[in-house]
Amino acid sequence: MASKNIFQFFVPKDKKFFPLFEQVSSNLIEMGKLLKEAVNQNDIAERKKIFRTIEDYEHKCDDLSHQIHLELSKNFITPFDREDIYSLTSSLDDVADFIHGASNRMDLYKVHKISQPIMDLADLILEATIEVNNAIHELRNLQNIRQITDACVRINSIENKADYIFDNAVANLFEFETNAIELIKYKEVLSAMETATDRCEDVANVLESILVKNA
Repeated sequence: MASKNIFQFFVPKDKKFFPLFEQVSSNLIEMGKLLKEAVNQNDIAERKKIFRTIEDYEHKCDDLSHQIHLELSKNFITPFDREDIYSLTSSLDDVADFIHGASNRMDLYKVHKISQPIMDLADLILEATIEVNNAIHELRNLQNIRQITDACVRINSIENKADYIFDNAVANLFEFETNAIELIKYKEVLSAMETATDRCEDVANVLESILVKNA
C-alpha cells in the first residue's frame, strides 16, 4: 500500500463525483454536436430550435455542477483534492457556458449568414469536447494515464488551431467588413467560440495538475 497513491485506494469506491463529471462531459459533447448542427442548418427556424436545445443542456450542466458542489460540502473523503474538484467543475461548466454563449449570440444578434470560420470553430469545439470526455472517463482509476495526457495534448493543439482561425477571421473582418454593426456581431460570436476552446484547455490544465499530484 505504501507504494501506491492513496488516490487509487479511494477512487474505485467513489460513486458520487466521477459519474457526475462524466455526465457533464457527455453533455458537452451533445452541446458540441448541436452547435455544429446549428451552424450547418440553413433553416433559421430549425436553427433556433437547436439553440433552445443547447440552452437546455447548459441548464443541465449547471444543475450537475450544483450537485458536485453539494457533494463536496457533504463528503469529507473525496477522490482527489477538493480544490481540484472545484476547479474541474468550474472549468467544465465554463465550457458549457461559452458554447451556449456562442449559440445565444448568433440567435440574439441575428447572425443568419454563417461564415466559414464559424463552421470551422464549431468543428474544433466538438473535437475538443470529445477529447475532454475521453480524458474525464479515464479519471476513475488512472489505469490509462497516457490516454489522459494524450487527450490533453490534443486539446491544446485544437485550441491553437482555434486561435489561428479566430485571429485570421477577425483580421479579415477588419479588412473587408464595411458595416461596423456586422463586424461587431461576427466578432462577438467568433470570440465566444474561440473562448469555448480556451475553456477546454483549462479543463486539460486541471487534469494535468490532478495527474501530477495523484498519478
